[in-house]
Amino acid sequence: MRVAVTYDLRKDYLELGYTDEQTAEFDSEVTVEAICEALAALGHEPVRIGNIRALVTSLAAGQRWDSVFNICEGLKGVSREAQVPALLEAYDIPYVFSDPLTLALSLDKAMAKRVVASQGVPTAAFAVIEREGDTERIDLPYPLFVKPVAEGSGKGVDAHSLVRNSGELAQTVRDLFIRFQQPVLAETYLSGREFTVGITGTGASAEVIGVTEIRPLPNYVGHGYGLANKETGWEDKVEIVLADSVNATLAAEVALAAWRALRCRDGGRVDIRCDGAGRHHFIEVNPLAGLRPHHSDLCLMAEKKGISYRELIARIMASFEERQPHLKRRAAA
Repeated sequence: MRVAVTYDLRKDYLELGYTDEQTAEFDSEVTVEAICEALAALGHEPVRIGNIRALVTSLAAGQRWDSVFNICEGLKGVSREAQVPALLEAYDIPYVFSDPLTLALSLDKAMAKRVVASQGVPTAAFAVIEREGDTERIDLPYPLFVKPVAEGSGKGVDAHSLVRNSGELAQTVRDLFIRFQQPVLAETYLSGREFTVGITGTGASAEVIGVTEIRPLPNYVGHGYGLANKETGWEDKVEIVLADSVNATLAAEVALAAWRALRCRDGGRVDIRCDGAGRHHFIEVNPLAGLRPHHSDLCLMAEKKGISYRELIARIMASFEERQPHLKRRAAA
């Protein structure tokens, strides 16, 4: 099967003048090479495309593929992750990972929380701050945890994210408005342990491949798994270990319920955090999880569970192919 690979290469955007923070979600050459090598090892023919503009150029030139392995995060707009899948649907080209609706919904953390809460999935009480004056109407007990409503890779989560009074809230919200130009999510602070759950599959076939606990080390920045704790040098800030069996089971239950409620597909991660009483809550979902070997959370947990990188990509592709039976018939022919 000819599989086009779409991605946002971080160095391309850095060369255009974008900052490290603005490009934090984008991929390295290492990731793209690893995906292509895994696809080739699985018997596919990977075709490197690049970002959405490169995809538009290729489509306009008449190029077509059997499918697309899409990891484009997008650059602009709260629905940026949905842009490539929407374009591919317009051309009737099947693609790996979630559809435009799920990607747009999941990127907006407040919308995602509303959906999962409606399905009985526990999540912290929250409010959305659209403008600075909204902070005066927040009716949630302090402390609160605040972050941009539609960012990934821990962007906007730092030492100022935990606020203990209205003054701190107003200052942090003002800073986030300036930096990210979007609404801010304020939620009841969950003071317990934090976990991330790796999932492959779709719907009833979705399964957990592993659960890791995020354990802060002395150099940990702030009170959340933010960008400063994820970037280069993370090893002296956080320890990532397999969760104990009890917490793994409880976190997995919440994560799978959220995954299915949001109709995520093929592979990704769900972040879970406990309250002071140890009850597990949904934080957010990443249906386009990072796939950098030996670095991204999904890859790290797969390694810890004895799942090779090739096997991880194989499981993702198996879920995709299960949704596209005509592709399997074509391959068999």
